[in-house]
Amino acid sequence: MCFARVIEAGSFAAAGRRLGMTTSGVSKAVGRLEAEHGVRLLHRSTHALSLTNEGEQLLEDCREVLRGYERVQTALATAADGGKAGRVRISAPPGFARKWLLPVLAQLLEAHPEITFDVRSSYALIDLADEGIDLALRTGASVGLPGLVSQRLLSSPWCVCASPAYLARRGTPSSPGDLVAHRLLGFRSDHSGRAGAWRFRSLVAEEEGNELRLDIDTSVVFDDGCAAYDMAAAGHGLVWAPEWLASEDLRLGRMVEVLAAWRSGEQVVSIVRRDRRHTPRRLHVVIDALLNAAGAWHGRDTSGGEA
Repeated sequence: MCFARVIEAGSFAAAGRRLGMTTSGVSKAVGRLEAEHGVRLLHRSTHALSLTNEGEQLLEDCREVLRGYERVQTALATAADGGKAGRVRISAPPGFARKWLLPVLAQLLEAHPEITFDVRSSYALIDLADEGIDLALRTGASVGLPGLVSQRLLSSPWCVCASPAYLARRGTPSSPGDLVAHRLLGFRSDHSGRAGAWRFRSLVAEEEGNELRLDIDTSVVFDDGCAAYDMAAAGHGLVWAPEWLASEDLRLGRMVEVLAAWRSGEQVVSIVRRDRRHTPRRLHVVIDALLNAAGAWHGRDTSGGEA
């Protein structure tokens, strides 16, 4: 187990954190495995680890053993209490985890102390089985993949917003063309490596309903959309963000939406999980809590009161 976790985590220290062991404990465990069988599995250096030929041959077998171990653990938990108690491993994009997921988890911890959580914040489309992830929250269109079940959590329109202080200093744009006179804060696309285009709905009668895509000349571009939003909230520019990120600040007046008539497009967030014969009860508890929170968010009153 230690050997496979070291490769997955990239270091003895990271593997130790995942396993609840010390770095030296993990290193000794791998060393004992090598000594017992008279093989070297890892090349160790000050800055990196790499697999030997023997290590490469052993790795996939180790992963299969771990997957079998997880299946046995799940079956035992299900037999004991329907799987109500235990750990739920969740993967989510960093911004969504901080702004939207954490309040849901806080409520779950109070209502269900028998459930614990391991949250992995990442934009990467990780392999749920290899990483032992129970639920992944993914943005963008959900594409069916073998062995996975996907359901929509929420859909959020995109909006351009800024702080009241920034708009007081720089003025409020009245059309997308006015954005050239403003400081724009962008988010880098994982696919293109460039700041993503901002999308607007055309209001020209003969083109009404068409989408305008503007390649924005950004003053600052981030690989974390939440960081771009936070900089805008601090009064340093305009940002194009999904409404789930901005809704609370908009409701409280800490941020102001501009160009609302030109809104176009939406961001879809889906719950993705492995398609298993026995789904522990705790996963259903978590999924229900997520869906209830999404339902409340969709039913909110953005004018300043509760729906």
